[in-house]
Amino acid sequence: MNLPGMAAAFAIGLVIAIVLFVVIATYNDVVALQRRIDKAWANIEVALQQRFDQLPSLVEAVRGLMTFERDVLTDVTNARAAYSPAAPIPDQAATSAATTQAVRTLLATVEQYPEVKSATNVLALQEEIERLESIIADRRELYNDQVYRYDTRIGQVPGVLLAGLFGWTARPFFDAEPAADHAPSADLDNRPDDTPRPA
Repeated sequence: MNLPGMAAAFAIGLVIAIVLFVVIATYNDVVALQRRIDKAWANIEVALQQRFDQLPSLVEAVRGLMTFERDVLTDVTNARAAYSPAAPIPDQAATSAATTQAVRTLLATVEQYPEVKSATNVLALQEEIERLESIIADRRELYNDQVYRYDTRIGQVPGVLLAGLFGWTARPFFDAEPAADHAPSADLDNRPDDTPRPA
């Protein structure tokens, strides 16, 4: 083989090697992002399930003491009933936002009932619900960050050129109402942090 032919073969081989390297590197990056999204979503599902499990206890704890607030309790019960772990992510996001709003309304209503506010079991439950709401917000942020990275990666070259080949499609964000970015205040006794709570 003459020198120009060898040079051409080397150039072609080099281009093929570079293309293969870019394809493999992009594929590995996208797969890693997909796994991170799946893990982040699994963490959200755990928190959603924990809140789902806790809501009946909260409703039962206040039901007998809030005889004039049946609509508030019904809203929480209905929001809980709408939760379905098999639903598409946008539907679960909407249900989560509705549940958060219903819980906020319930906790705000409880403020009007001193006998409910002072109940030890209600205080414990409201603290647990507040903790779960905060966890959901944090995990939603992490999940959405991973989705943003993934969607950006497959929307840019070379990912966009490989998306059809590997079946990569954009993932949905776990959106929530703007006010849901903060956990609801569940401080039922309105006392400063340094004031002792009832035992």
